[in-house]
Amino acid sequence: MSRTRTTTQTLQPTSTYTLPLTGAATPPRVPSPSDQLIQPPLTETPTGSLLTNVPRTQLTPAIGIQFDKQFQFKTLLDMHDGKDRKELLNDLAYNISLHGVAIFESQSSLTPSDLGRLALLLGEAGGKPSDSTLHVHPTQELGENGELPVGKISNVAEEGGRQISFPDERSILASQGWHTDVSFEPRPAMYSLLKMHTLPPTGGDTLFMSSYKIYDLLSPGMKAFLSTLTATHDAEMFRLQSLRHGFPLYTLPRGAPDNQGDAFRATHPVVRTNPTTGLRGVFVNATFTTRINELNLDESEALLAYLYKLQHQSHDAQVRFRWNTNDLAIWDNRSTLHVATFDYDELRAGDRTVVCGEVPYLDPVSLGRKEWEEIRRKEMKA
Repeated sequence: MSRTRTTTQTLQPTSTYTLPLTGAATPPRVPSPSDQLIQPPLTETPTGSLLTNVPRTQLTPAIGIQFDKQFQFKTLLDMHDGKDRKELLNDLAYNISLHGVAIFESQSSLTPSDLGRLALLLGEAGGKPSDSTLHVHPTQELGENGELPVGKISNVAEEGGRQISFPDERSILASQGWHTDVSFEPRPAMYSLLKMHTLPPTGGDTLFMSSYKIYDLLSPGMKAFLSTLTATHDAEMFRLQSLRHGFPLYTLPRGAPDNQGDAFRATHPVVRTNPTTGLRGVFVNATFTTRINELNLDESEALLAYLYKLQHQSHDAQVRFRWNTNDLAIWDNRSTLHVATFDYDELRAGDRTVVCGEVPYLDPVSLGRKEWEEIRRKEMKA
């Protein structure tokens, strides 16, 4: 199959824009830094790409792709910054955004700093705004050594009680932990990269869920209704953690100029377009979403309860990944939720980097994935 390219034009603030059926949507005022984004088909990379010969497995129809360990990101980082590396990064970014999460086996040579570099490169390939960079979690202390911010994921808190990942005390139900990273920020996470270096003998799996699939499960009437709504996302759990242990939260810019101060609260559309794929997904989560703004409290609670039920009970929208040491997972938070499983007592630890994306928006001419797949199939038969 031949490589297909879509040219993304720089748009003026008053421009209108449309969604190519096989390309990415670029919102007004947030043009892609690349004038050519490579658009692979759904389950294979085009002939000629450096990814073509890398064995991979599609984990479920809805979400997840796993690449063989013969693909090493250290090789990519050592490549000359030219056409081949740019095309490879574009292919990777699109595949990650399309499949929601990608697993790369045995990336033992990657250092924490490498994860930071890689997050920024993938963010650029996926079309992040130029002033979006690596996120600093509110519970982190940013060092003064000039190194890129890398979060420590561990079931053991750091000195002073600082901890990014821990069980949500508001419920004993593991499903209440589903979330997208830092959705309480005005410019939330784009790609998250997590490499696990220490694992328990069993347990500690991570589950991922496709927001594309959740949108596709809705009726046409519900899709239309949700597309008119916004929701508030709030990081109350981290404020409580800070008060309990007596450490200050990080209030300087956290990966984007919009992400600063001590509010840790933002409003986002309930249905969101992923600019890298041009596809729609439902953008609410049980951890950070607190209410639907256009509804009264009773209506908001009822609607969120239904959306959470749809998310948590739709096993056909999920994949469960069991880690091996030095595996690397990369997921697109704009269209993927995840939840850790706290079913172990031994140490579980890894390194995480998060690159911020755009202010969430809904492109009125964007498509659901199911609709897009049907159009693609008809195009390929023509």
